Amino acid sequence: MRYYIGVDIGTTSTKTIAFSQEGKIIALENISYEIYHPHKNQSEQKPDEILKAVIDGITSVTGRLINDEPVFISFSAAMHSILAVNEKCEPLTDCIIWADNRAGDIAKTLLQISEGRAFYETTGVPVHAMSPLCKLLWLKEHAQNIFTSAFKFIGIKEYIFYHFTKGYFIDTSLASATGLLNLSTLLWDEKILGYIGIDKNRLSTIVEPSSIYYISEQNLSGEALKLKYLQNLPLIIGASDGGLANLGSGAVSEDTIAVSIGTSCAIRIITPGIYIDAHMRTFCYHLKERLYVTGGAGNNGAIVLQWLRETVLKTSDSFESLFSEAEKIAPGCDGLLCIPYILGERSPVWNADVRGMFFGMDIQHQQAHFVRAAMEGIIYNLYAIGQVLLQRNEIIAIRATGGFTHSRLWLQILSDVFNTRVEIPGTAESAALGAIAMGMEALGISYNWNAEITDVYHPDSTRHEIYKEKYSQFEKIYQLLSPAIGS
Repeated sequence: MRYYIGVDIGTTSTKTIAFSQEGKIIALENISYEIYHPHKNQSEQKPDEILKAVIDGITSVTGRLINDEPVFISFSAAMHSILAVNEKCEPLTDCIIWADNRAGDIAKTLLQISEGRAFYETTGVPVHAMSPLCKLLWLKEHAQNIFTSAFKFIGIKEYIFYHFTKGYFIDTSLASATGLLNLSTLLWDEKILGYIGIDKNRLSTIVEPSSIYYISEQNLSGEALKLKYLQNLPLIIGASDGGLANLGSGAVSEDTIAVSIGTSCAIRIITPGIYIDAHMRTFCYHLKERLYVTGGAGNNGAIVLQWLRETVLKTSDSFESLFSEAEKIAPGCDGLLCIPYILGERSPVWNADVRGMFFGMDIQHQQAHFVRAAMEGIIYNLYAIGQVLLQRNEIIAIRATGGFTHSRLWLQILSDVFNTRVEIPGTAESAALGAIAMGMEALGISYNWNAEITDVYHPDSTRHEIYKEKYSQFEKIYQLLSPAIGS
């Protein structure tokens, strides 16, 4: 049997998945790694730990399918990571990820001058601490020796691809999320690079997401030498996890949006043209050819519930158990409201300093109220982003992907808040499946599978009215308190 490998390099783990010709999962390996917080507002990862997870995932999946034939490996990766490397591609820094807020003050300063707005209009990337643009400016100011001596500044997928190919390549999809790419030309923007003080030779070569490379023993290095048994296997560089999640879930038309909640959260729509929001509330990234991904991503997804369970509630109860109890609480949580910004926030407020809170607490509130309030608060933030998209597009359905699709309560809250039908694709691993679709297109392999819908949630008008009122309160609280909490 022939099979196809999708590698999804995520924030907390790498998932390596073997798919059949029909798009069905036949083997999966999920390898986790740490996020490190060496100082306040800093979130980093060890690039070699992620490289090892990718290599081990591929060897594990192919080892289980020893009698079958892999056709290619295609890649998806999280956006906004950056690390400095020397001439041998040895890390001079750890991998600074999207959740890192160290460049918050730099982003604020940039927003106050004309260049900040111009850079957003050029790149489609809001000026925020998550942007590699701002991270490079931070390195220039606070780690000048590294900034000056670094041979290249690259993202995590570029680091992994170097160990496979001995070359520095970045697809247009991930490049468009750096804040350094001109979205109209799909080239590094010379004006932005000049503002930072680097030239394009210190960045990777920009390539199409469909670009094909091949495993060659002479190009493998380090951990990647374990893959020499896959000699001549095609490698498709692929794209960003966000765009590929839309592709894999079937949310490819302008009347369908994709919502995902994992560690972080996002809402996205694919459009045939560039869209720049007048108020800089949303991003616009390239996906492939003439398709773009517009939407917003939040720092605060399921990580809020993980923090609540482990740090505040200090319970060993499973999430399934906590969600079951939360389901018994009425919509609106008897007045309890969560502003879930425990990691600062990207869309729609773009404020690295903003902080979260629970509002409206009284003596009747129990553990289940706090769990449900956190779930609702995360959806309210997604709804705030969604309002920008709904102004331009008439949406008939939401495709839900990510870990939260295992919670029926969370999916129903999503449907009720948006007052829109929510559809669940047959595989929650939509980013990896999107990478497979892109790989098949690159190699001219036909496929006729569409995202099979396995479940549908319909909105309840009564609950929607309750949530409309609570969302209005959510907005007002943030606006009233924002001067005190970082704006």
